[in-house]
Amino acid sequence: MISRIELHNFKAFRHLDLRLAPLTMLSGVNAVGKSTIIQALALLRQSYDAGLLNDDGGFLLNGDLVELGVGQDVLHEDYGDERGRGPRSIPIAINLSIDGRKTGWEVEYQPGRDREADLLRGFDGLFPLMAVPRDMQVSGLFGEGFQLLKADRIVPAVHYPKSYEAAVRRGSLGSRGEHTVNFLRTHADDPVPSISARHPRAKSPGLLDQTEAWLQEICPGVNLAAEDLRGTDLVQLSYGFGGTAGLHSSNIRYRPTNVGFGLTYSLPIVVACLAARTGALVLLENPEAHLHPRGQTMMGRLACLAVAAGAQIIIESHSDHVLNGVRLAVKEAVLTPEQVAMHYFDRGDDNKIIFTSPEVNHDGMLSQWPAGFFDEWDRAIDQLLD
Repeated sequence: MISRIELHNFKAFRHLDLRLAPLTMLSGVNAVGKSTIIQALALLRQSYDAGLLNDDGGFLLNGDLVELGVGQDVLHEDYGDERGRGPRSIPIAINLSIDGRKTGWEVEYQPGRDREADLLRGFDGLFPLMAVPRDMQVSGLFGEGFQLLKADRIVPAVHYPKSYEAAVRRGSLGSRGEHTVNFLRTHADDPVPSISARHPRAKSPGLLDQTEAWLQEICPGVNLAAEDLRGTDLVQLSYGFGGTAGLHSSNIRYRPTNVGFGLTYSLPIVVACLAARTGALVLLENPEAHLHPRGQTMMGRLACLAVAAGAQIIIESHSDHVLNGVRLAVKEAVLTPEQVAMHYFDRGDDNKIIFTSPEVNHDGMLSQWPAGFFDEWDRAIDQLLD
């Protein structure tokens, strides 16, 4: 499990040293680096999958997980060269503490060479890029169960891709959740690993029934069908409102395009949390999108239940309802306060990015409430009553 991340000259941060917990929530105003943290982790995974995290490789800036542009886009605008290598070789580093051991990867940015490069390489000869240790390839960031779900996820559509390589062999939902329907189809009867995350009203421990039960918290009475479109490389998703779930439900079915955004947009988040096994790392951007407040609170709670079973989840969110879902989970002892980290990012008077880290107490209350930290409701009420 990752307990700390350090970034050096990477995108929004000249230097960042941030504690990560089993459940980490990143919040704050726009354009202050929250996504940078998730992108740094995804960049390492992307480079690892491409076989480039080794002494002959580097950071692959554009791929299936992240598209960061070129070297100039990644280098922090006010970069520092504390290591004394001069203007011809600027270090960009991502360091992690994993299971109590500190490790890291450092590449060089050469202004004359890497301005338009989409592969940043390790320092020539002197400081080669370190290969991922074998014991770190088992789970978490570099192993099975890694999931990244971006903010721009799948939208309601008539059909979705059917990829055996992605959904079955790699167990991936896709960075946009595009393989979720096929994953759900092929793993429909697999028991949800976390007993604590299993919904008490689900008809079975199977992934499809469990997914349906959790989605009913958003839309009461809904059921799902995930089916293969024979003779094609496509699968389709449909919804019903009554009856039972199944791969071939006989109810009147509705295309996602006729149901609305909320169910389809949240489906990958629900599946990712339910399918997460011990040691898995799940990165979630804006799980609250297109959901009403009760559904947003549910997302926070479901993430906590997955963490209680041994997964690590990092959430970027602007939702006070997701926050409250986490706080309630701590109050109900689903998680301990030590298993939660919250970081609020803002800009100081000098326009530098700063962050504050409120702690959650056993009663779900916060140790502090920084200005701007989910306080807009109170601010608006004060103005209305003024």
